[in-house]
Amino acid sequence: MTSKNIIFIQHYKTTIGELIIGCFENQICVLDYRYRKMRSQIDKRIQTGLNAVYLEKEIPLLRATRLQIKDYLNGTRNVFSLPIKMIGTPFQLSVWRALISIPYGTRISYLELAKQIGDEKAVRAVATANGANAIALIIPCHRVIGSNNKLVGYAGGISVKKSLLQLELAHSQNPNELPFEATE
Repeated sequence: MTSKNIIFIQHYKTTIGELIIGCFENQICVLDYRYRKMRSQIDKRIQTGLNAVYLEKEIPLLRATRLQIKDYLNGTRNVFSLPIKMIGTPFQLSVWRALISIPYGTRISYLELAKQIGDEKAVRAVATANGANAIALIIPCHRVIGSNNKLVGYAGGISVKKSLLQLELAHSQNPNELPFEATE
């Protein structure tokens, strides 16, 4: 039997819900909503990809992550400075890298994101990859909206997506962003 690697995790209750934060080899590999619909599939993908199991334990990087999340939710941080490890297909990785480039306080459509990765016909695949993101906030999938400024799909729920966008808009240097509409 081969030994498994360890992903150190903690659960963190915040104003946007309870999060699970995971660290592998001193890189964040999970920062996600604990009770999201795809929790088991995402955990399986990460654990399989890293040949690892979760172990609940306090380590310095998890503490630093909680502090940066707290600062972000308080509106005093607009960029995370944490090492991350993304586990996914090459297509998912390309979508997630594009997400990281979306500036704080702005948002783009799934179509714009598909164009950014060079395949405007891949809107649905981009949306699916967006939904498989396991490193919320740092990889800001909440900044992607549907056509006509509609808020659609988010692991933390539409109300959390709306509150994150409002938080960023209130603290950003981008006063020209248009309002958006929440849809369930």
